[in-house]
Amino acid sequence: MEKNEKRRKGKMGSQSAQQKKGIIYAAGAYTMWGILPIYWKWVEEVPADEILAHRIVWAFVFMLLVLGVTKRFRQFIGEFVNLFKRPKLLMSLTIASVLISGNWFVYIWAVNHNHVIEASLGYYINPLISILLGTVVLKEKLNFWQYVAVGLAGIGVIILTVRFGSIPWVSLSLAFSFGLYGLTKKLLNYDATIGLTMETMLVTPFAIIYLVMTGAHGFGSFGSISMSSTLLLIGAGIVTALPLFYFAKGAQLIPLYMVGFLQYIAPTISLILGVFVFGEHFTSTHMMAFFCIWVALFVFSIAKTKFLVQKQPKFIKNKSAKVS
Repeated sequence: MEKNEKRRKGKMGSQSAQQKKGIIYAAGAYTMWGILPIYWKWVEEVPADEILAHRIVWAFVFMLLVLGVTKRFRQFIGEFVNLFKRPKLLMSLTIASVLISGNWFVYIWAVNHNHVIEASLGYYINPLISILLGTVVLKEKLNFWQYVAVGLAGIGVIILTVRFGSIPWVSLSLAFSFGLYGLTKKLLNYDATIGLTMETMLVTPFAIIYLVMTGAHGFGSFGSISMSSTLLLIGAGIVTALPLFYFAKGAQLIPLYMVGFLQYIAPTISLILGVFVFGEHFTSTHMMAFFCIWVALFVFSIAKTKFLVQKQPKFIKNKSAKVS
């Protein structure tokens, strides 16, 4: 009996330690995503499209290095060869590449054109957009509280549209592009590391062509700007891939409802940066819209947590977690 009790306590202690480690990884990933606007502000002298091209190229280079270090390069080559034998997979990865590239471009543009508040709003409403996409595409059924959450988020968007006279396209573009990207990844059910490498690989040729053309016409920034800015452009690959690895590790060690709560760290940090560091105007209209969306997220999170806790009464590793 004593041995069984010790074994049980040891197992619980091990699970608790793993869960704490998972929280640190996931919180670290979302924190890095949250402070990313500071990084893009450091290179705001470079046009957003050129930053995007560098981000794609250097992210691909960094991912190849990671595959080499983790001894998965041979696996990647095998997957690459098989990719052209599976046209549906190739098409799905291409769609994912375009979606994430578009998402990156809008975010970089938003940060460097003083729309950080709008960008943070986009990632606040992203979980609710994902619900909507799941209903439309996957025919998933919503419960009453999910309808309430989506409705409140819609009211928040309508408030911004009516008061400012235009649709908050930055917020909606970020929310829908990332939501569609997540949906594509879910349907793919592909390895996270290999998948990200494939996605960046598919758009890297276009990014290189763009950089060569801008350089040939004398518009390229690489090499003509300060050494620190040039290094920051190269480092864009690291700041793209590193949070994804942290997220992948964290998502494997903690329950889904914890991931759900932690995901709001990133837009909250971005919102704080937008208002208090970058000095963007946070108007009464913003306050009303954000209030509706915060209430929507509260309703959504509570409903989701109750469902997941009932479904998973014991801590279960989410081994199938994928990275977007």
